[in-house]
Amino acid sequence: MSFVRTFLFSVLLFSLFACSSSGQQRGTRDVQLKASEKHEIAAFAEGCFWCSEHIFEELAGVDSAVSGYAGGHTRNPTYEEVCSEKTGHAETVLVYYDPAVIKYSELLDAFFSSHDPTTLNRQGPDVGTSYRSAIFYLNDEQKRQANEAIRKWTPAFEKLIVTEVSPLKAFYRAEEYHQNYEKENPYNSYIRNVSVPRFEAFRKECKLKFKK
Repeated sequence: MSFVRTFLFSVLLFSLFACSSSGQQRGTRDVQLKASEKHEIAAFAEGCFWCSEHIFEELAGVDSAVSGYAGGHTRNPTYEEVCSEKTGHAETVLVYYDPAVIKYSELLDAFFSSHDPTTLNRQGPDVGTSYRSAIFYLNDEQKRQANEAIRKWTPAFEKLIVTEVSPLKAFYRAEEYHQNYEKENPYNSYIRNVSVPRFEAFRKECKLKFKK
């Protein structure tokens, strides 16, 4: 996993923290965890959701990825509250996908190959429990596959995988300015110096099909 070490080395050169935004209104909402007949849902936390939303949306078979918050105890949290590390939430993406095109096990492969699951409460320059590595499962089968994926990917890393595996009890959609952030803000310094290099490293390593 040499690309992970390269990624971490590059992003540590920047002290750009997404939580510097302020003054945003409470605009999240509890998302109903139901998909259409042709789609299923998965939920992953792997650091900044600006990065992970872009990563999953580029995979063939993924209809959309929604940025939001999961795994906490505060109802309808704001971005600032999550960044305070007092709500227990992790920045999470809710992935809507077509299982006829991409399997849940393949999404798990994308998850483990697109971040470093051995860094506790940290991903690149982003530090705190809100940036922890986590798989939020919706049913027993997803739980089984998540734990199986951890065993599968353990030999790929020099350190112990610390990814949390927990039930998805609630998902709160993040404020609208967070949605499709990479596409809407291509010249943002964090996007250019962290998100894009991370995605390009993932694209080189990942063997899954991309949309383009």
